[in-house]
This record gives sequence, C-alpha cells and structure tokens, in this order.
Amino acid sequence: MSQQEIPDSLGYEQSVFQAGLHSARPPFTFQSDKWEPLAKDVLSASSWGYIHGNAGAGSTYQKNLAAFTRYSIVPRRNMPSRTDDNGNPLFSDTSTTVLGQKLPFPIAIAPIGVQKIFNEAGEVATAKAAASVGVPYILSSATSTSMEDVATANGEGAPRWYQLYWPAREHDDITLSLLSRAKASGYTALFVTLDTFVLGWRPSDMDNGYNPFLHPDRIGVELGFSDPVFRAHFKNKHGYEIDDAERSQGVSATGLSRLGEAAQEWTKIVFPGHPHSWEDLAFLREHWDGPIVLKGIQSVADARQAVVAGVQGIVVSNHGGRQHDGGASSLGVLPHIVNAVGKDLDVLFDSGIRCGADIMKAVALGAKCVLVGRPYAYGLALGGEDGVRHVLRALCGDLLMNMHLAGYRSLNEVDRDAIIKEDDLF
Repeated sequence: MSQQEIPDSLGYEQSVFQAGLHSARPPFTFQSDKWEPLAKDVLSASSWGYIHGNAGAGSTYQKNLAAFTRYSIVPRRNMPSRTDDNGNPLFSDTSTTVLGQKLPFPIAIAPIGVQKIFNEAGEVATAKAAASVGVPYILSSATSTSMEDVATANGEGAPRWYQLYWPAREHDDITLSLLSRAKASGYTALFVTLDTFVLGWRPSDMDNGYNPFLHPDRIGVELGFSDPVFRAHFKNKHGYEIDDAERSQGVSATGLSRLGEAAQEWTKIVFPGHPHSWEDLAFLREHWDGPIVLKGIQSVADARQAVVAGVQGIVVSNHGGRQHDGGASSLGVLPHIVNAVGKDLDVLFDSGIRCGADIMKAVALGAKCVLVGRPYAYGLALGGEDGVRHVLRALCGDLLMNMHLAGYRSLNEVDRDAIIKEDDLF
C-alpha cells in the first residue's frame, strides 16, 4: 500500500516514528490516560476543579467510566479489506452521516464553556483544531469567546453546531437573538441542553469558592456581553452600557462591582433555575430552520417524547456526571434508548469517552456519533490549538486502527455483534 493510501489519522503515527529515527519525541503523550494528570499539573486549582469536578460524591462520573469496562470488542479474523475501484486494499471506513452531514469520523467536540480558564486562546484554539481534523465544533452558550469570533476561527464550510442554555420564556427576545446570531455565523444545528437549567452541586467548585459565571470578567458571560438584545436591556435597566461597567471601578447598589452585577444578571438568564416544558419546544422549531438535538436524555420515556416533539436528534448524556449524582451510566442506558427510538432520529452519545475503543463500543450500542469533552480540554490546557489537535488525531487514529485490526471495515459493521458483555463470558 502506498503512502498516499494511508489515512491521515494513521499517517500521524508514521510521522512520529519517522521523527523518532532522528531522536525526536512528540510534544504530547499518546497515552490517553496521561492527559488528565498532566493537565492537572499545569492548571490552577480552580480551573482544574471546574473541568474535573463532578456532582455530589461523583458516582455518576465513576459509573460512566466503569461502564466501558463491562463491554469487550469481539475481533473478526480473515475479513477481506475494503478495496478501491482498482481493487487496491483500503483501511476501514470511519465515516458516518449525522444530521444529514457526512463526517470523516463519528466524533464531535462536546460543548465545554469558559475555555479561556484552560488556555488563553480558549475556544478559538479548539475551533481551529477541530476544523483541521474535520470534526464538528459545538459551541457552548458558556463560551468565553463570542460565537462570531469562534465561527471565524473555525472557518468557512467547517461543520459547527450551537448549544443553547435556554433562557426562560420571559426572555424569548434574547433566545431569538442568540438563534439569529448562530444562523448568521454558520452554525447549522441547534443542541438544546435539558439538564442544566441550574448548575449542579459541585463540591470541587465550592471548595475553591469558584463559579466562573459570577466573576467580574467576561470569561463566563461573553455570549451575553456580546449580545445586542441583552446589552440593550441592561442599559435600559441600569442607565449605562456594559462596556462602561468594564471601564468603571464603581460599586452598584447591591455591593457588587458594576461588571459583576452584569455577569450575575446574564447568569440568571441562561440558568433560570427551572426547566422548560416539552410544549415549549414548538417555539424553537418555529424559529430554527435547521436540525434540533436535545442533549441530556437518559430515559426511554424522554427519548420517545423527543420523537413526538419532532426534533431530529438526541444526545444520550448525563453531562459527564457534572449535573446530578447517583445516576446511571450514560453507556448503560444507551442501548435501551436506541432500541426505542433509533429508527426515528439520530442518537448521539457522550459521558465517558476516553479512547478509540470507547468510541467503538458506543457506536456498537447504536450511537451515530460521540461527543468528546474532557480529553480535548486537557489537550487545550497542555498545548492550546496543537494540544487539542493532538488529542483529536490520536482518538481518530486509535479508532481507525482498532476497527481495522478487529476486522470491521466500516462503522456499519460495528453493531451489537461487535461487542460482548464481560459478565456473559463467565
């Protein structure tokens, strides 16, 4: 097989070995279990506590990771490789179609906010890295960079989607402004997070006295501070612009700095404290003409309700264990949800992905695509854009090699027969 026929994700591996012939070593480790402790070494206590922290005693998080060990991949031997039109053998095909878009890998960037607390380049670095690998970027409503600037960094034609922390209905005008900005900036799908109408009980953040959304800076509230409708409301209420609050050292009547007051007002809008209703989704369907995906589904009943609501996809997710404690593993509920609604909408998955084998297992259980979260945030902490790119390329290469060696020629072949429960072996 010629060098040109080797996929880029495996070419990355070859380039490292070639460089090693000249005593060069890669700047980042390929051992995915090392990314987390290395990131801890370079992050502040508050930033580390935020990205690594979980709800309550952390049992949901622990179950997320442990669930992957309960399944094993079943390799197939002597399976003929795919071939091109000339009969030349090809590596496995990792491409998939999600929300009508053809993607080279079943991987997307999970919407993580406040990325500037991990690296000053923040979302710009992640968006550039995602585009270079062909992985969709999902922008968090908690972004520390304006959605317009992230779109510019992501580049024209790169797949990008927008995640909404949905304001209460009394702020529909702000919701419409956010949707309008997202459309204008080329975000083609809307991901609506259902499990974060208020932040979870996170002991690590409380130990550090740290909530990035309340600090008198723009890091946790950039989306609001750059929104024309919120800015107009703020000026009408207080008599001065948010920009004036940034320049001012004055204290408001509540005892907060003016900038801190603005930050808290925006935070109350995007985390209103109470959930929306299923009927409220009609408002989003009316005002968003692209696919709508509901993020945070953990039950068959809610998955079926999503079908009735007319959305195009769901993310089987428990927010990585960050929102509620004592929950089931996201992987554990995935096959039940896929069995119920997998033929009616696209089922995506997150919460616990750490390596290529994890991705294979989620796909085998019915996920069209997985959202990768903490691993790329660790890459961002370790090396900005290059660190994120490394994590993504490593995951893609790991997935491809695992599929190829296990005899699965395409993701279509990675089905329930491709895995077995360890408990069934003994």
